[in-house]
Amino acid sequence: MSGPPAPGNSNRAEGAIERAVAALGPGPLTETALATHVRPLFSRAIAASPVRIYLANHSLGRPLDATADDVREGLDAWYARLGGAWEAWMAETAAFRTRVATLLHAPRTDCVVPKTSAGQGLRAILNTFERDAVPRIVATRGEFDSLDVILREYARRGRIALTLVEARDDGRLDTADIVGAIGRRVDLVVVSEVVFNTGQRLDDVAGIVRATHAAGGRVLLDVYHSLGALPVDVQASDADFAVGGSYKYLRGGPGACFLYLHPRHLDGSLRTLDIGWFAKRAPFAYDRPDPPQLAAGGDAFLESTPPVLTAYQARAGQQLALALRPERIRAHSLLQQQRLVSLLAAHGIDAQGGTENRGAFVVVTGPGAAAWCERLAERGVATDARSRYLRLCPDILTTEAEMTRAAETLREVMR
Repeated sequence: MSGPPAPGNSNRAEGAIERAVAALGPGPLTETALATHVRPLFSRAIAASPVRIYLANHSLGRPLDATADDVREGLDAWYARLGGAWEAWMAETAAFRTRVATLLHAPRTDCVVPKTSAGQGLRAILNTFERDAVPRIVATRGEFDSLDVILREYARRGRIALTLVEARDDGRLDTADIVGAIGRRVDLVVVSEVVFNTGQRLDDVAGIVRATHAAGGRVLLDVYHSLGALPVDVQASDADFAVGGSYKYLRGGPGACFLYLHPRHLDGSLRTLDIGWFAKRAPFAYDRPDPPQLAAGGDAFLESTPPVLTAYQARAGQQLALALRPERIRAHSLLQQQRLVSLLAAHGIDAQGGTENRGAFVVVTGPGAAAWCERLAERGVATDARSRYLRLCPDILTTEAEMTRAAETLREVMR
């Protein structure tokens, strides 16, 4: 899919985002500059939310004001042009793929295949294996449910032979354990760059990729908890596949997800059962050669009639991440996390975060995590809990005063 960006407010909204970011000036992000220039881009989300302090940015990212106008643009094309709206919709889908490819440092736009979930991307790869073979899959206990449920169900049905690497006693997944599980032969390894519950950042993704390739396998990397929050480079890691989406740090809501495929898998030799008529070489020609003639590159992994508004829905958040640059976002996030950890420590609360071996959120560990989360919500502080891990994630809109108040409130509820 290719073509010019769809007409409408896209250039105007992107211009407003770029002007706001340009006004920040060079160098590190600061709370004062962000409050002055970037916070106004979120006036609707800030005004409408009953939550006083939002520290669940690692879960659902706050939308920009432009998001409503972007989605309306996609609807307006439908109202005005009916079936002719496909030209605008396909152009916006192509723009979505280009933005994700840029964030991933992918070498080609068609390496990115739009999906409605990370799980859909995983299934597409699992369904490249021949039915009479039982591929050996290695994953970890740290994979999020969207992948974990699929893997375990495939294993239950005998479709894959699944090995799950356990975390060590301190809750950490060790690269040596993953490499040990890979052994001398493996077909697919599934790992998260940042683990969803503990916030751990795997220390040697490239090493896992090398071990997998040496064992004859391929690697699928889950970047849902890293893309938009820290720099991601799929070329540097040499990962075969990656899945992720816009729900969290890219502020694009549900459904705006993707599958990345390394160019070495786009020569037509890798085929999946998870396709539809949009994967055809010329879908709107309605020819029916047998066997089907699939499109070149990543387009061969497209499915049937896709959702189109998700590309518009994801636009503003992607534009903001690209304008701010992941390197600056990451540097600011580390400083915020370090400050929050310090504030919690002042109240006798041990927390982990703010170091290079962790993602974008701070974790307080304890059996009362779910109860703490509920009590914080009652007091206007939005967080979440995954098992015994309470997760708190400041972002570019979070202020020092909010983190100070959140630390004080957590001390109160823990008592």
